[in-house]
Amino acid sequence: MPEQGLRPVAAPPGGAFRPRADAALALADGRVFRGLGFGADAAAEGEAVFTTTMTGYQEVCTDPSFRGQIVCMTFPLIGNYGVNDDDDESRQPWIAGLVVRELDGAPSNWRSTGDLDGYLRRAGIPGIAGVDTRALTRHIRQVGDTRATLVRDAAGLDDEDLVARAGAAGLPGERDVVGEVAGAEPETAGPMDGPHVVVVDCGVKRNIVRSLLARGARVTTVPYGTPYGAIAALAPDGIIVSPGPGDPALLDDGLDVVRATLASGTPYFGICLGHQLLARAIGAETGKLKFGHRGGNHPVLDRRTGRVTITAQNHGYRVEPDSLPLGGPWETVLVNLNDGSVEGLAHRELPVASVQFHPEASPGPMDANGMFDGFLRQVAARRAGVGG
Repeated sequence: MPEQGLRPVAAPPGGAFRPRADAALALADGRVFRGLGFGADAAAEGEAVFTTTMTGYQEVCTDPSFRGQIVCMTFPLIGNYGVNDDDDESRQPWIAGLVVRELDGAPSNWRSTGDLDGYLRRAGIPGIAGVDTRALTRHIRQVGDTRATLVRDAAGLDDEDLVARAGAAGLPGERDVVGEVAGAEPETAGPMDGPHVVVVDCGVKRNIVRSLLARGARVTTVPYGTPYGAIAALAPDGIIVSPGPGDPALLDDGLDVVRATLASGTPYFGICLGHQLLARAIGAETGKLKFGHRGGNHPVLDRRTGRVTITAQNHGYRVEPDSLPLGGPWETVLVNLNDGSVEGLAHRELPVASVQFHPEASPGPMDANGMFDGFLRQVAARRAGVGG
């Protein structure tokens, strides 16, 4: 019989998956969860967070915005459709560790080329299964995102040792995680005669680029920290600042690019971190949410139309609404219906907009994907004006 509170994990043919009931997740406030280790036989530290997305665990693993975080999946069964070569959203998985209730070690899907256990093992990332993820999520909601450690060989460690390790864990907001995830060199794709969009890579997801390419754009990604002069030399028709991890209050190098883009009149679209950097560039402040917005079920109201869109989100910081310079050319056009936080800014005259959520989704929902159409309409209008 399995230990009380743990569910058996199915083993694939050949018995490749051998879970061991010796792993532990410890939080800095003293809470310890023990369970079955999988993935890499290693230890991890970081910030314990949760996401409510029901599918897309491979996309979660490879979302650069999760850099430095131990991610709890609230959906109880994870791994059932396996992994494949096409669903990565970046060049590698970025999570520090993964926490699940039940891990399916025998996936079944026509696209599957492997299982989640092996995928994380190859990436050097540990996981823990058999955890009461509902209890863990409720605890994080009470205490907030917190320092944590995930230890695979924890059978010989008592709770006090584990909690001490968690208390010494580093947080992504304490280091340059954007520098860790951003690409090193510019890359260009798409037709030469398409509208040229430059994406500032703070931790860009591949589906942002795919969404632009699908609409006929030529896309050049440049690393975060690229000076505006170098970006302007590429003759962009529009500029996007991508999502990314960490604390936006520490990213002063990105503000000059945003301000110069606004001054040039080039269409600007900020996504998630790009939204926060736009807010900072116009004089607003950002702050940390207690337990972040992470998942695929966040309702956002468009104040202009009254329409509600269900959005994908992954961020631990927000724009402080009282610090925004409203009443002039700037307006808050999108708000979160769960907590009233600022979900989108727009300029009344310039082709400038931003969203706190992920219109590219991956995983879904795809309800907000039309945001790229709106941006490219602004790009087309700008090109027509310049050409005229």
